Formats: sequence, C-alpha cells, structure tokens
Amino acid sequence: MDLHFGDSKPTDEEREAVDALLGPPESAWEGAAERTDEDLRWARGGRAARERRDLLLPGLHAVNDRVGWISEGALDYLCRRLTVPPAEAYGVATFYSMFSVKPRPATVLHVCTDVACAAAGSAELCAGVEGRLGPGSGVAVERSPCLGLCERAPAALVVRAGSPAAGLGGQPPDPRSSNAGGAERNAGEAERNAGGTERAHATAVVGPATPDSAVLAATAPEAADPEPPASLAVPQAGQPGLTLLRRVGVVDPSSLDDYRSHGGYAALRRAFTLGPAGVIREVTDAGLVGRGGAAFPTGVKWQATASQPDHPHYLVCNADESEPGTFKDRVLMEGDPYSLIEAMTIAGYAVGAHKGFLYLRGEYPRALRLLGNAIEQARARGLLGDDVLGQGYAFDIEIRRGAGAYICGEETALFNSIEGYRGEPRSKPPFPVEKGLFGKPTAENNVETLVNVLPILTMGAQAYAAIGTEKSTGPKLFCVSGSVARPGIYELPFGATLGELLDLAGKPDNLRAVLLGGAAGGFVRADEMDIPLTFEGTRAAGTTLGSGVVLALDDTVPLPQVLLRIAEFFRDESCGQCVPCRVGTVRQEEALHRIAERTGEAAAGDIALLREVGRAMRDASICGLGQTAWNAVESAIDRLGAYE
Repeated sequence: MDLHFGDSKPTDEEREAVDALLGPPESAWEGAAERTDEDLRWARGGRAARERRDLLLPGLHAVNDRVGWISEGALDYLCRRLTVPPAEAYGVATFYSMFSVKPRPATVLHVCTDVACAAAGSAELCAGVEGRLGPGSGVAVERSPCLGLCERAPAALVVRAGSPAAGLGGQPPDPRSSNAGGAERNAGEAERNAGGTERAHATAVVGPATPDSAVLAATAPEAADPEPPASLAVPQAGQPGLTLLRRVGVVDPSSLDDYRSHGGYAALRRAFTLGPAGVIREVTDAGLVGRGGAAFPTGVKWQATASQPDHPHYLVCNADESEPGTFKDRVLMEGDPYSLIEAMTIAGYAVGAHKGFLYLRGEYPRALRLLGNAIEQARARGLLGDDVLGQGYAFDIEIRRGAGAYICGEETALFNSIEGYRGEPRSKPPFPVEKGLFGKPTAENNVETLVNVLPILTMGAQAYAAIGTEKSTGPKLFCVSGSVARPGIYELPFGATLGELLDLAGKPDNLRAVLLGGAAGGFVRADEMDIPLTFEGTRAAGTTLGSGVVLALDDTVPLPQVLLRIAEFFRDESCGQCVPCRVGTVRQEEALHRIAERTGEAAAGDIALLREVGRAMRDASICGLGQTAWNAVESAIDRLGAYE
C-alpha cells in the first residue's frame, strides 16, 4: 500500500480528538512525537491494517465533533493512525453531508428543506435565519435534507463542536486500542452528562422552528426550550390495544427497571427456551416481513444467515431512516430504547451472531444518548456481554453513527460505511446473508422490523398472525405529516384504509393529494381513501406502502415545487456510482425546472423526456435509489395531472 501524506500537521486539539478514540500512537510512523525502538520504515499493514479501517468513520466524527470541520492535517494524522490512503479517506469525508473539509464555524444550524418542512414554510424559516445569522455571527446555516422531525415541521438541528470526543458510543472496549477502557469510560460519562450543550455533535433540536427559536438555539442553547418527549409524536400514546407503541409515554426510556416492569425481557427469556431454530420458526410462522419497504420475509433472511458455515455471523440494525417523511424508528428509539436492544439480542441469538452493529442516523442526538445509556445499563446487568442472562450466549452491540447520507439506508451501502469506505451500494449477488459486513454472513433489519419480534415471542406466532391480513400480518407504524391536524406516528393493523388513518390524524377538507412511501413512493388522489394499507393492497392500487410515510398535501401546497424538491433530493443523494442514476437524477431535475411554470404543449417535450429518463433509471440503476427516483414524479403526472 503506497501512502502519500501531505505536509500539513494536525493541531493539538485534532490530535487529542483522534487519540481519545484510538489511544496514543505506538510509533513515530503513526504520529508519536518521539521515536521508539520500533521506529523503522514500516507501518502496520496486512490484516492489522484492514481490521482498523472500520474506525475511519468514528475517527472523522471525533475530529468533526471537536473542531467542527476536518482539516488536511487532521485527515493525514487519522490516516497515519489507521494506515489508510489519504485520498481514500478524503473520498469518505466528502461523501457525508454532516462533515466539512473546509473551515466553518464551530456551530452549524441545519434547517430542513425537505417535503414536509417545505410544505410547512421552511423557505420562510431559512430566509429569516439567514437574514439574522450572517458571516460574522459565528454560526453556519446549512439547508438540510429531511431531519426526521416531520411531525414538528419546519425543523432545525444545531450542531456545536468543541467538547471532548465521546468515542463510538455504546460499544464494548476495543481490544485494538491501548486505552480502550478509558475511552469507554469517557464515552459513558459523556452520555450521562449529555443533557445540555456538553454534547459536541448535538446541542439542540428545534421544531416547529421559527426564526427566533432557531437563532436562540444556535446562539444561546441554554436559553432554548427543551426538546419535547417522544410521546408527543404519538397521538395514540397510552391508549389500550397498542402493540409496538404501548410503552412509549408510559415507561421512562432511561430506566431498565421500568422497562422490565412493563414486560421487558420476557421475549428474550422465551427465545432462550425456544432455541435459535425455534425463534426463527416463530418469526417465519408469524409472517413477519421487513418494514423498511422491501417486505422481504424476516424468517427467511434469518434462516439463510444462520445456516451459513462461514463465521463469524453479524447482525446489523439499520436505524438510518433517511426517507423524507419517515420518523417512526426515531420515536421507537427515543420512547422505548430497551425494546430495540432486547430485539437485537434475540435476532443475534437466532442467526448465531455474537456482535451487533446499530447504525444510527447522525441527525438523531437524543436517540444516540438514550441508546448508549440502554446498552450500558444492559451490559452492567448481564443482559449484554459474555454471558447473556446466564445462558452461555455472548452478544454485544456497538453503535455506529451515520453522518448524513440517504444512500446508506441501502444495506450494502451501510456495510461499506461501517467498514470505512464510501457508502456506495454493492452489486448483488452475493447477498448479505452470504457475504455482508466484513465479508461475513449478515442479517440486516430496520428498527420497526426488529421490535416486531418481541410481540411475536410473547403472544405467539398464531396470535400475531391473526392481526392484519393474510399476506400482511401484524401491526404497522405510519408516519403521518403534512396538512393534517394531528401529525405523528400511528399504529394500525395491516388492512386499515388510508381514509381511516387520515381521519385519525385530522384530514383537511381541502386535501389535494397524499404521498405514500416518501420521496421514493407515489402520489394518490384525495378520492382514493379506500386504498387498504397493506403491501399487496397498495401494489394493486398502483402505488407503494414503502416505509409507512403518509404525507398529506392540501390545495395550498404548490405541487410543482414539491416535485422539484423531490428531484433535487435524489440528485443530491445519488452516490454517483452508476451512470443511469448519476446522470438521470440531474436530467430529471433540469426538466422539472424547465416545466415548473409551463403547462400544455410547452411542457409536453420535457414530460416525454422525463418518461424516457425515468425508464432508464428504473431499469438500469444499481440500487433502489435510482430505481425509484422517478416514481413520485411519474405518479404526480399520471395520477394528479400535475402539469395540466
């Protein structure tokens, strides 16, 4: 491996941030100030270098959290420590929207401009904030894709650098680091003290935001209003009959004892009674399918992973819900974090994994804090670690923070991100159950899918399958936002109609359209309220259920501008790996710009071009981003007559 480093040097602060994560350098080659007996012209290489590559993303977070941006000197120093070519590390650092390789203020105010927030007035919010926070304010204002705060639109997130790096968060000691124990203690201390502005990577979440509240949170966070509890995002909180949301707003999300007093860890005990094969059989018989949009049978995935002879096996929880309009996983993690830890433990036991990775959106600071606390408490009480519940099964969980990349919601892109590479999707086959994370068999599920495993084991597969319909079993969470009176997360059995859901949320009289499935989904008309909310029902209606996004738009929302924002989103979030998506998303946006103010014959040529580009993206893109980038625009043209 030929490593070419520049002449830039890290500052003391940047060096401390990296060393807090990796431990002190062992030789001058790695950056030690003094030479040692081992300082020859060699670097740690081969297997040792490959095993450290996955610390690149946490290392970038450590520097960005401490300083606010990643300088050339800091990047070079991190690369020396990990034996990573600086050119590759630069490609990783510039892949994520939350990182900057150019100087910027220590405080950054991210203002969401995606569909739900745009409909709620994010343009006016941005104008008001930018007018008050100029170049000399010490605050950088950045327009951001969806922050997962759609029920509180328009929303903003303040990120303030400057406090000590907190490490990976919620992970067991890393044997590769000589001061791993101290780093973990520091991480735990940071988690416990992260209630205010001490936390480097998340100082305030604001929503619904006004120019006044956003500026106050960025300039004087100690005076800003505290973030409301997660239960306010659940209009049904505390109601009888809930399954997945029954503990949100009822239990203290920071208390393991409170969680256990409300049925927590009963499912894990039954899992140990059933054994791994029995757990997989229950999940299969219950008919559980993935809740992220693909609807792949969970039991089939687990069985395929468990049966692989190659070891070790891994479990990955995909908590990087970046689909505009989606926020259900955030509410589950903030309102009932121990349920996810228990569900991951069960899934790991079923597939034969002893290590689980929880890949969490970088825009979810409170979820990070609560999950870190939950992992720490579970580990201290014998619910994670070398001997879970005294059953001789070893399992632990490590949190890895994303940094703002929609494409990392695709499972293989997520694996690349964890491994320290650009979050670009891989070609399949081989499939993750054969060669996934670190080239080993991997089961990957999102938060909602995993949490469904708990009621399956506590109530039994047959009782669970009796909820919903024959082909779509169990309860489903729906993220309702936009032009409704009561936005939030709703739990309904599969088979409820779109009209029933919107009646609960307070449907407006002047409803124009509903976007199902988020930016990658499709529009339906206001007179199509009888569509059953099941995978097969939405498919038969010519649309998609996706991850459960239900974004209502009344007739005051300019539809062409919504479509243009969706096109801009896909252009920005395309990883650029394949030509159909890289070029197609740009051409789609250009065409929509041209026809935004035109109708009839003037727009006909561009609409024909859109159809041709859309077909090419759908047929030839390597992953779901390009394959679905045309869906919403196509449905708006054909179903809503958007440009007539």
